[in-house]
Amino acid sequence: MKAFGKILGLIFLGLLLIIVALGFALTHLFDPNDYKDEIQQLARDKANLELTLKGDIGWSLFPWLGLELHEATLASAATPEKPFADLDMIGLSVRVLPLLRREVQMSDIRVEGLDLNLQRDDKGQGNWEGIGRPTKAPASAQAGTPASPAPAGEAQPAPAPEEPARPVKLDIDSLTVHNARIDYTDAKSGKQFSAEGIELTTGAIREGASVPVKLSAFFGTNQPVLRAKTELTTNLRFERALKRYQLEDLKLSGEASGEPLKGKTLVFNAQGQLLADLAANIAEWNSLKLTANQLRALGELKVHDLNKDARLEGGLSIAQVNLREFLTGVGVELPPMSDANTLQKFELVTKLNGGSNSLAFEGLSLKLDDSTFSGRLAVADFANKAVRVQLKGDRLDLDRYLPPKAKAKQEAQTARQAEVKPAVAAASQGNTPLPNAPTQAAWSEAPVLPVDQLRKVDLEATLELADFTVDKLPMNDFNLKANGKDGLLTLEDLRGGLFGGTFQANAQIDARPAVPLLKGQKRISNVPVEKLLQAQEQKPPVRGLLDMTADISTSGNSQKAWIDSLNGTASFVLNDGALLDANLEQQLCQGIATLNRKELTSTRDGKETPFGELKGSLAFNNGVASNPDLRASIPGLSVKGDGAVDLRVLGLDYRVGVVIEGDKSEMPDPACQVNERYVGIEWPLRCRGPLELGAKACRLDKDGMGKIAGKLAGEKLTEKLEEKLGDKVSPELKDALKGLFKR
Repeated sequence: MKAFGKILGLIFLGLLLIIVALGFALTHLFDPNDYKDEIQQLARDKANLELTLKGDIGWSLFPWLGLELHEATLASAATPEKPFADLDMIGLSVRVLPLLRREVQMSDIRVEGLDLNLQRDDKGQGNWEGIGRPTKAPASAQAGTPASPAPAGEAQPAPAPEEPARPVKLDIDSLTVHNARIDYTDAKSGKQFSAEGIELTTGAIREGASVPVKLSAFFGTNQPVLRAKTELTTNLRFERALKRYQLEDLKLSGEASGEPLKGKTLVFNAQGQLLADLAANIAEWNSLKLTANQLRALGELKVHDLNKDARLEGGLSIAQVNLREFLTGVGVELPPMSDANTLQKFELVTKLNGGSNSLAFEGLSLKLDDSTFSGRLAVADFANKAVRVQLKGDRLDLDRYLPPKAKAKQEAQTARQAEVKPAVAAASQGNTPLPNAPTQAAWSEAPVLPVDQLRKVDLEATLELADFTVDKLPMNDFNLKANGKDGLLTLEDLRGGLFGGTFQANAQIDARPAVPLLKGQKRISNVPVEKLLQAQEQKPPVRGLLDMTADISTSGNSQKAWIDSLNGTASFVLNDGALLDANLEQQLCQGIATLNRKELTSTRDGKETPFGELKGSLAFNNGVASNPDLRASIPGLSVKGDGAVDLRVLGLDYRVGVVIEGDKSEMPDPACQVNERYVGIEWPLRCRGPLELGAKACRLDKDGMGKIAGKLAGEKLTEKLEEKLGDKVSPELKDALKGLFKR
C-alpha cells in the first residue's frame, strides 16, 4: 500500500507538471491577438456589444486565468459608430481551480483611463441599452417546437424541483480604478452630469469581511451649474445571502460651488455608520455627523419599508450657529430686515418623521436669537406645499425681521406732515381760524399681500407666545389659530393682552378673485388708546381706556386700497380719558367772560381736558367713518357731537355741543362764573382739520354763539319787562311779549 501511494503521488505530480507545461506552452506559443476578429464577433453575438481592440491582449492560463486589454472601445451593436466607453487598460486574473467550486478568487483588478459617455436621446433611448443580450435567440427557441406529449393514459411526470442556485463566493485581492470619467447627457431635458478624475482603491474584497474603500472624484451638473470635489473613505461589509450591506466609519468630505451658491463655496463633511438591510427593507444612518461651513449637526436616521412607500424617522440636532452668516455664505440672499443683527443665533433639536412626499419636525425645540419655540413643523405634502405649524414660544419681536418702512409710506407721511405742520403751529393757541380739512392721502399704495403665493397656500397653524411684538404693538399671552387652502385664508381666532387690556379678533382673506376681499371682526377691551396710536407713530389727540367692537370689510392689496374701500360698523367707549394738548375749559371760560362782558383775571392751568366717558358708534362707508352720536362726560360739562372722520386723509369734521352744568372749581374766576341763565345752554364748537390736532382743531362756532347771545339778550329783556309791568297787564300779553323777545 505504501508503494502504491508513492506511485499514485508520482502520477499526480507528473500530471500537474504536464498541466503546467501545457499552460506555459499555450501562453507562450498561442497569441490571442491573432484572434481579435473572432473575439469581437463573439462579443457581438453573445453580448450585443461592439468591442474594438486597438491595443495588445495579454493573458495567462494557469494557475491564474489572467487577461489584460489595452486601448479598447465599447459600443452597442446597434450603433457601432458611437462608442459609449473608452478604456486605456483593464487587467484581472482568476484562480482556475476554485472556479470548479463556484468560488471566484481574483488578484488585483486594475482599470486605467476608463471614459464612459452615456447618452439618452430625445425619445428616452440610452446608447447602452440592449447590451448583454444575445442578438439572436437559439434555433430551438425560434422554431418554437413543442415538447412531445406523454402517451395517452400515462400520467404526466412531475417537474423536478429546482435547486436554489448557490451564490458565487467572491475573493478579490483589491480593485483599483485610476483616472476614470463618466458623462451622462439627457437630450430631452438637456441635463448633463459628469464625474471626472475618479480614483477608487479598495482592500481585499471578501464577503462578510471589512473592505477598506477610498473614492475621490470631481462632480458637475449643468442644471443648475454646480461643481463639487468629494472624497470618500469607508469600510464596506456585505453579506449577499442576507441582503445586508454596511458602510462602516463613513467619511465624506469636499467642497461645492456654482449657481445655487451664487459664487460662494460650501465646504461639507459627513460621517457615520450606514446600513441597508434589504431583507428587512430598512436603511439606517447612525452616529450621523454633518458639517457645512459653520453649521454643525448630529443625528440618527432610519428609513422603513424600502420596498413600498418608504417612511423616515430619526432625530437631528443643530448646534448654535450664526444663521445669517451661514446663509449668506451659501449664496442665500436674505430679504431686507429692520434689524441687521437678527439671525445671529440659531439652534435646533428635533425628531424627524416623514414619507416620500412629507417631512415633519416633531418634539421641536428651536432657538432663534432671543426667542425659544417648541412644538411641531411639518410639510404634509411637498407637491402641494401643505404646511402644518404648531408652536409655543416665550417671545418674538417680529418687527426686527420685517422689512424697513416702505419708501412709499415714508413719502406719504412726509407729504402729510408738510400739510399738517402749519395747521399744528397755527392751532397751538386755539384763537386762530378753523383749520382746513387735510387733502393728502395718508396711506401707501405699495402691495402688501403676496397674492399669487396666497392662492397656493395650504396651511394649518396654531401659535402661542408669551410675548409678541408686531407693528410696534407689544402683546402678551398671544394666541393665533389660522388655516388656508386654495386662496381662502381664515384667521379663526386671534387673542391676547395689549398695554394692560385685551383684544380678540377673527378675519378672512379671499385671494381667489382678481381683487382680494378682506373682512374681520374685532373686540378691544380696556386698552390705552394713546399708546395704541403712539405705536402707529400717530400723535394721540386723546388718552383713555378704549373698549371697542368692530365688524368691517374691505378689498384690494394696499393700505390705501383697504382704507378707500373700508365699510362696516363699530362702537366705542373711552373711559377715564382726556383731550390732549387742549384746554377746553379755558376756551369756554373765555367765551363765558365775553358774554359776561368781563376780563379774565386768571387762566386755567393744564394742557388737557379730562373726561369721564367718551362714547359713540361709527358707520364706515368707503373710508369715511360717520359718528352721529358722540357723547362725552367732562367735569362740569356734558358734550355731544355729530361728525365724521375721513380715514383716507386722517381728517375730522365735527359739530360739537357743550352743555355747561356748572363750575365745580373751588375758586372760580369771577369773569367765567356760570350764571343760572347759562345752565342747560348748548355751547357750539366746530372741529375740523388733521386728526393729529385732536381738540386743537376745535373753535367756538361764531354763528352758534350769535344765536346764544340773542337768546340770552331776549331773556334779559323779558326779566326787565316782568319787573316793570308786574301785575299791570294780563298774563296773555306778558307771554306774547316774552315770546317776541325770545325770538
